[in-house]
Parts: sequence; C-alpha cells; structure tokens
Amino acid sequence: MTTPIRRFDSRAAGCDTPGMPRFILLEHSGAPDDPAGLHYDLLLEAGDACRTWRLSAIPGVGGPAVRAEPITPHRLAWLDHDAGEVSGGRGFARRVDGGEFRWIDGEEESVVPAARVVVAISGVRLAGSLEIARVAGVARLLAPD
Repeated sequence: MTTPIRRFDSRAAGCDTPGMPRFILLEHSGAPDDPAGLHYDLLLEAGDACRTWRLSAIPGVGGPAVRAEPITPHRLAWLDHDAGEVSGGRGFARRVDGGEFRWIDGEEESVVPAARVVVAISGVRLAGSLEIARVAGVARLLAPD
C-alpha cells in the first residue's frame, strides 16, 4: 500500500512575500542510492525549478559544516510537499522546514550549480546565512545578521 502524498501550502503558511523565493528542507529516508539510509534535500526556488542539494545532516547555527552534494534540479511542486512516498520506489520524503530566502551570492535564477551559493534563509530550523561551497562539498549555517 502506498502512502498518499500530503501537500503543504507554503503560501497559506505565511510564505507569500511578493518576489521572495521559497525553500524547503525534506528528510528523505529509504533512498536506494543512499547507503546511510537518511539524508536531507534542500531545495531553493530558482526560476522554473529548484536548485537542490543532498545534505548529510541539518546544519545548525555556528555548528560544524555538513556534507552537501548538488543533485538534479527538482520541480517547483516539491515546495508544497508535506510528506509521502517518492515515485519509483525512491523512499519517503517529509517536510522538516520551509520558508523564504534571499540570494546573497550565486546565480539566483540558474539551476546550474555555482562554485559558492550564499542565501539569507528564514525558516524555523534554518535561519541565518547559509553558505554552500561546491568545491569543498559542504554547507554551513551562520547566525542571522
């Protein structure tokens, strides 16, 4: 039996500032290509798709950097995902945070990975300046300004 996908209405939850892009952080378990069995997908709205990274853990303010791997851009529909099975037997994904962000550095309207992306992110669990360094393959969260 498959679990139905529950949708989260991010616009109804207050993420409706005109011109502000949205983000979502998904806990993804049971992915067949993930030997650890659990990771987090960070999706940043960028034009008509989401720039996406697989994170090894949720970065904490001032905490250690976490592994961050750029993965295939995701559809915008994922920004409204709450919980459900991923198609094709690729595990289960559930929303753990979401909100809005502002591009500080990186190609904001491109789904092509930049060497470094910095965003001012505003969620419940992720709040502050999030830096993702492609070459080092890490993400770190700094305190809000």
